[in-house]
Amino acid sequence: MKSTIPNTGVPIAPPATNGGDRQEASLHGEILLRLRDYVVEGNIPEGGRVPERQLCEMLGISRTPLREALKVLAAEGLIELLPNRGARVRQLSQRDLEELFDVMAGLESLAGRLACEAITDAEITAIEQLHYGMYGRYLHRDMHGYFQANQRIHESIVAAARNETLKTAYANFAGRIRRVRYSANFARKRQRWAEAMREHEAILDALRRRAASELSDILFQHLRNKRAAAIEHLTEPQENAPA
Repeated sequence: MKSTIPNTGVPIAPPATNGGDRQEASLHGEILLRLRDYVVEGNIPEGGRVPERQLCEMLGISRTPLREALKVLAAEGLIELLPNRGARVRQLSQRDLEELFDVMAGLESLAGRLACEAITDAEITAIEQLHYGMYGRYLHRDMHGYFQANQRIHESIVAAARNETLKTAYANFAGRIRRVRYSANFARKRQRWAEAMREHEAILDALRRRAASELSDILFQHLRNKRAAAIEHLTEPQENAPA
């Protein structure tokens, strides 16, 4: 029977003369996914220090693979590496959010327009399946599952645009707002979450019809609405704090 890495469920494969690199890459990917989700879901406060010892215990790993994963998250813009002082979660100002969401709105708007020119029926079917899965997560209030499906839908539309420069730019900016994009769904006591679901229905409808201009406008407004919710969520603690 294979043993597992504590607290991860990741199997430890027996020694092998080949395939070791693949096993190591798989383990690295698992650590990276879990760490990214941990940060995105707000388990460390904005600007908070990354608790390396606690994370090593949680993931059942040493400092070396943890720090390798932290380097990836730093490249994505989720955290900042501090020289000889560990890492902290990147804190975005309201102005940062306004600018980043506007850039993302432009990129997704362009992606939607280009996707309508190149997307295949099979790709639309795959996005439909993601959409229905996301709706099921929404009904069950499964924020984690909903967010994962949501991101895959947006990424699938970008991929369908068949533009590598756009895809690279999108990935760069998406990482920087991934955390706040997740938390924005909590703004206005779930109201934004319901609004986002309705907007995704409109996105899917326009994509099915390959209505390029319409989809472009919907995606741009979708990101603008997300921006407003993100800023609202950012300012809620200050607004609700006692005087």
